[in-house]
This record gives sequence, C-alpha cells and structure tokens, in this order.
Amino acid sequence: MYLTKEKKAEIFKKHGGEEKNTGSTEGQIALFTHRINHLTGHLKKNHKDYNTERSLVRLVGKRRSLLDYLKKKDIVKYRELIKELGIRK
Repeated sequence: MYLTKEKKAEIFKKHGGEEKNTGSTEGQIALFTHRINHLTGHLKKNHKDYNTERSLVRLVGKRRSLLDYLKKKDIVKYRELIKELGIRK
C-alpha cells in the first residue's frame, strides 16, 4: 500500500498543523498532491488503465477547487503551498 497511516499523519502534520487536523485545506491539498503523483507514476507504466486515468482527472479537479478556495481565502498561504509542493499555476 502506497499510503500508510504514518505517511498520511506525516503529511497532515507538516501541512495541516497537526495530525488530527485532517480537514485543513492545506493538508487536503498536500494529500491530493501525493496521491496524484502516485497515480501519475502508475499511468506511465500502464497507459491503458482508463479507470485510473479517470480517478486522476477527478483528483486534479478536486485539488484545483481547493486551491481556488485557498487563493480567495489567503493568497500568501496559497503561494507558499504552491511553491512547497511544486504545483504549477
């Protein structure tokens, strides 16, 4: 399994403030980015896996909407998070 409890807790601790704060926008964006990177690597090997491709597109859309929300709410946090996670736009 690519995403263990420990890895998930580490992501939320780093970006969400603490492990229990799983609802924070920054933590969710970081988790989606981790999942997107994993699915992208999978699709490079299995280019005909259309179900995974659909899941990837949905995740990117969810992350985009959260990023738009964060941009409206706090532009400074948005810019820091984009730079830290290496997201384009």
